[in-house]
Amino acid sequence: MPRYLKISMWSLFGLTATLALCIVVIANYDWNRTKPWLNARVTEATGRPFAIQGDLSIQWRRSDAAESSWRRWAPWPHLRAQNIEFGNPDWVKAAPHMAEVKSVTFSLNPFALLGKKIIVRNLQLEEPLLFLERTKGGKKNWTLKSGAPSEWQFEIKKIGFSKGKVHLVDAIKRADLRMSVDSLDDSGANGHALGWKISGTLDKEAVKGGGKAGAILSLQQQSTPYPVEADVRIGKTVVAFKGTLTNPRSLGALDVRLKLAGVSMAKLYALTGIPFPETPAFATEGHLIGKISRHNSEWKYQEFSGRVGSSDLSGTFEYQIKQPRPHLKGVLVANVLKLQDLAPLIGADSRKSKANRGTAVVQPADKVLPVEPFKTERWTSIDADVKFTGRRIVRDKQLPIENLVTDLHLQDGVLSLQPLNFGIAGGNLISTIVLDGRGKLIKAQMKISARRLKIKQLAQKFQSMQAGLGEVNGDASLSATGNSVAAMLASSNGEIKAFISGGTVSKLMLEKIGLNIDSIILTQMSGDRQVKLNCMASDFSVTNGLMQTRTFVIDTDDAILDITGQIDLAREKLALTVKPDTKTLRLISLRAPFYVTGSFKYPKVKVDKGVLALKAGAAVALAVAAPVLMAVIPLVNLGPDRESDCAKLLSDVRKKPVAPPPGKIYRAKLKSEPVNRDRK
Repeated sequence: MPRYLKISMWSLFGLTATLALCIVVIANYDWNRTKPWLNARVTEATGRPFAIQGDLSIQWRRSDAAESSWRRWAPWPHLRAQNIEFGNPDWVKAAPHMAEVKSVTFSLNPFALLGKKIIVRNLQLEEPLLFLERTKGGKKNWTLKSGAPSEWQFEIKKIGFSKGKVHLVDAIKRADLRMSVDSLDDSGANGHALGWKISGTLDKEAVKGGGKAGAILSLQQQSTPYPVEADVRIGKTVVAFKGTLTNPRSLGALDVRLKLAGVSMAKLYALTGIPFPETPAFATEGHLIGKISRHNSEWKYQEFSGRVGSSDLSGTFEYQIKQPRPHLKGVLVANVLKLQDLAPLIGADSRKSKANRGTAVVQPADKVLPVEPFKTERWTSIDADVKFTGRRIVRDKQLPIENLVTDLHLQDGVLSLQPLNFGIAGGNLISTIVLDGRGKLIKAQMKISARRLKIKQLAQKFQSMQAGLGEVNGDASLSATGNSVAAMLASSNGEIKAFISGGTVSKLMLEKIGLNIDSIILTQMSGDRQVKLNCMASDFSVTNGLMQTRTFVIDTDDAILDITGQIDLAREKLALTVKPDTKTLRLISLRAPFYVTGSFKYPKVKVDKGVLALKAGAAVALAVAAPVLMAVIPLVNLGPDRESDCAKLLSDVRKKPVAPPPGKIYRAKLKSEPVNRDRK
């Protein structure tokens, strides 16, 4: 045999023997000896304690991968490690480990290592446990030690697990949630392979529910929609959705049918971060589309519909995550809006409604103005632009409100309604309201304009006013501070003006106000008729919640009514005096001032008994000392000795009211000193 051939044969034999020896050594090597080295390297790289507490072994088997040429015959290493622990940073006290796994098994592509790639073909986890925590300061236990970018690439082709558990503690969201995940017995039905259950608390509300998802393997298939399904209850709020997640590896797009229901939309804040107002019980269903990226995410709740209280509601919301705050844009429409369903927005709903939505604020039994505070601490979490339209309002006859349109804007903690337009009594009540919620107390500015409100619709409760003609116009400008409607009105400053330039009123009503006995009898016998209303002018100054009359005159062809006094918005008290004067002869008139007193909730009307007693006493005295005719003289009213200057009154009232900046007391010029109020 030639020498070169011998050398080649011996070289091949030596190489084969060496390879065989290496395989025998590797196959029989106790890999547990490498655990200290592996533990140290992972600990050093992550900055966290890492330990394989159980057995570490490698088996060599042919791969099930579709490899070409001779590689399909080459053995692949199949590694198995038991009882793995990955520690938490020192500041975490709730759990010693961030992750624990009872057993990890995976196969490794040995040929990819030559190109600095770690490709795990099949990763199987048995009973993985994961603990995640975020503090109020924003520290996260899943943030690992950062180092220089690695030249190595890492990829998992297939993953599976059984009996996984996740525990999340988030101080910012006030969440303490536990989730269990496991494979389904009916794997493959509707594309679902995994089932999960969740329990715990979120923002002090109990959480319970579950859902289904696709196989973990499909996470790698970017072109295949990943099925998701959930039904979760958070306190009294129910969230349910069913749909798909496209490009799940990067959370590219979510497309689901979303159902929401609960006792108040304000309860959605813990889940969405959107400061919805307090509402009655609600239920909506719509199409939710989410486009998620690292720097910008957009969500659309499209063409949803449902009910809020007894009102219908439909529309579209667009939510965009951006800096410095997320932005919400929306259009809402209620074809039929029950006025009572708006009451929770300002805390004016009933005690039963408050108890149902879980508020601890109790409205005092003797108060009308709502005392429930607004949640201003939420206003800085988002910016918003929402247009709301209530096309037809269902209300009581005493409140002739017909429709509602408003544009709501929230910018850096400042909430504005510009405009807030009510169609009322055949006219419009147009308001501009700005509430600055950036401080401890809301600073409020309100401008209100009433235009062409029909008298007969405003006074539907009074039958005698149904034939009346005329339109009420007015303006108000107020500033205030406080965190509730009651607190703001109690501290309000500014002016309120209203006028009627012409119309008619009931003659019978005027005679009853003047206690003109003969005219009341004659009018009832002949029938009521309309008397010309020359003008009505009212002008109130508002100082620290005390409304003081500067002018309040009602002038008709038959009579003049002068109204003076105060309305105390802080204590909800009335103190008005009405002085009627007739313009024509009245034979039997008990005309006397009468007083409107009491509270907003229980008003009282009483006639001046002193004047009545004087008139009655004079009549009795003359009846004893003189003929019967003389007894009637004290009851005869010859009419007033003056006429109202309607032109001047209307000119003064038409001047636009003004209000000082919020927080400053407006020093109004009053006709008389205001009453001394006990502010306790």
